[in-house]
Amino acid sequence: MISMRSMELVKSIAWVSLLTFIWLLTGAHGYGGWESAHATFYGGSDASGTMGGACGYGNLYSQGYGTNTAALSTALFNDGLSCGSCYQMKCNNDPQWCLPGTVTVTATNFCPPNSNGGWCNPPLQHFDMAEPAFQQIAIYKGGIVPILYRRVPCLRKGGIRFTINGHSYFNLVLITNVGGAGDVHAVSIKGSRTGWQPMSRNWGQNWQSNSYLNGQSLSFQVTTSDGRTVVSYNVAPLNWQFGQTFEGSQV
Repeated sequence: MISMRSMELVKSIAWVSLLTFIWLLTGAHGYGGWESAHATFYGGSDASGTMGGACGYGNLYSQGYGTNTAALSTALFNDGLSCGSCYQMKCNNDPQWCLPGTVTVTATNFCPPNSNGGWCNPPLQHFDMAEPAFQQIAIYKGGIVPILYRRVPCLRKGGIRFTINGHSYFNLVLITNVGGAGDVHAVSIKGSRTGWQPMSRNWGQNWQSNSYLNGQSLSFQVTTSDGRTVVSYNVAPLNWQFGQTFEGSQV
C-alpha cells in the first residue's frame, strides 16, 4: 500500500519533470533562439581596458564578471537596462577566422555609435567583446567576425550584491552579481522605519533613493527583465556606511 508521503514524493517528482520539460521546450526560460550579429574586441589581452564602463560595475575582476564580458551596441544596450544580461555566442560561417565552441559573456559596457568602424551604429546588433572572450571563438587577426548569439540565464556565485554610495538623502545603490535574467528592471528599498519605496535608475545599474535612511537596516526588492522578484531582508545593518557592499539573496 502506497503511503501519503510516497504519493507526495511522486507528485513532486512529476512537477519537477514538467518544469524541466517546459524549460527545455522554451529554450532557456523563453530567452529565444540564435540570432545573427557581429563581434569585435577591445581592452587588451588581460581585459584591463574593459574596467569601468557604462554599466557602472567598476572593477570587473573584483565584481566577479572576469574577462568574459562585452560592450553592446545601441540596438542591444537598451539605454543601460541590458546591463548584467548574459549571452551565449559562437563564431559563424567564417572558416578563416572562426574557432569551434561557444562562450558566454555578460553585458558590462556600451559600444557607442560611430565607433568600431560604424559596426555599433543603430540598428546593427553588435558585441565589442573583451579580447580574452573573443579569442575563445575567433582568431585574433580576424578583427571582426560574424556570430550567432542568444540570451541565456546568468550563473552567479553567491548572492546579489548591493554597494551603497552617495550621501544622506541621496542613496545611490549599485546592484551586481544578479543571476537568472541578470538585467535589473526595477528596485525597491525599505528602511527598518519605512515602508517599501521604489528606486529610480540613475545610470547603468545604479539605482537611487532620495529618502533619509541613515541609521536604519535596509532591505531590497530586485526585479529582473523576466519578471522575477527577489527580496533581501535587512541586508545592510543599522550601522551601515556609504561605500560598503552587502550581499543578499539570489535569483
